[in-house]
Amino acid sequence: MTTPSVAGDGGARRGFSAARRLVWGAALALSFVAGAAAQDATRGAYLAAVAGCRGCHTTSGEGATAYAGGRELKTPFGSLYGPNITPDPVHGIGRWSEGDLRRALREGLRPDGANYFPAFPYTSFTGMSDADIRDLWAFLRTIPPAATPSRPHALGFPYSIRLLVTGWKLLYFTQGPHPPTPGRPPQLARGAYIVESLAHCGECHTPRNSLGALQRSQWLAGNRNFPGGGKVPNITPDPATGIGRWSEGELRELLGSGMTRDGDFVGGEMAEVVRDGTSKLTPDDMNAMLAYLRALAPVVHDVRAAP
Repeated sequence: MTTPSVAGDGGARRGFSAARRLVWGAALALSFVAGAAAQDATRGAYLAAVAGCRGCHTTSGEGATAYAGGRELKTPFGSLYGPNITPDPVHGIGRWSEGDLRRALREGLRPDGANYFPAFPYTSFTGMSDADIRDLWAFLRTIPPAATPSRPHALGFPYSIRLLVTGWKLLYFTQGPHPPTPGRPPQLARGAYIVESLAHCGECHTPRNSLGALQRSQWLAGNRNFPGGGKVPNITPDPATGIGRWSEGELRELLGSGMTRDGDFVGGEMAEVVRDGTSKLTPDDMNAMLAYLRALAPVVHDVRAAP
């Protein structure tokens, strides 16, 4: 005959044991989530570096607050200023959601539904994966908030009318993410993703038409009329006007240290790209980027020649 008190004690012990397992399981799950979040933010910092977020969203000069905005971009239509993207709830993106960031990168839209001007390269960022956008968001949440107001753009009429960008998008913007090219090897696919989307190399290295849209027929063939002056080189494998005669080692040195094949060093915006972006590429991503550039169709376009 079973003693009721013994049965009751066993049931209590089994209940306590089950509860304890449940508590431990929940604690382990929370620990895993916390670890994953930290890992995502670390990877997000890498993505932000490759994407050049700091360069556009930080003023130049000593003592500038990272990601607090104010960097000027001169264009034929006027000057635009990178906004504050720190988590400040008043002057930054502290009230944004992850969905707001995804909408900005994928659709070129502000949280209120208004268009961003395409100087913000969402035309490239639209190809970013959901996972990379999540990790980038995790990193942006770790930046110290800066109570720095975003500087208003100084665009002439009618270029200051955001509604007109809707028509521009219909003509020149294809929303991503874009499907992978069938049969493309994984390394080339990764290189294409870095160059075309994440690092948005084409935004500087491709000439634009009179409305500021990229001329896709001269993809990465250089830009004679870069905003603010200067010429951006042809980085297709053309041997005469591009990088066709550059060795693998010379290209790695350029992207790693900024030193050109003649012993000089890049300056201006490209110096920042190297310092904050390409020099931080993992070996696999560097290999993928170079493989993609080598596989491009050569385009004859001498940016040094008079237009």
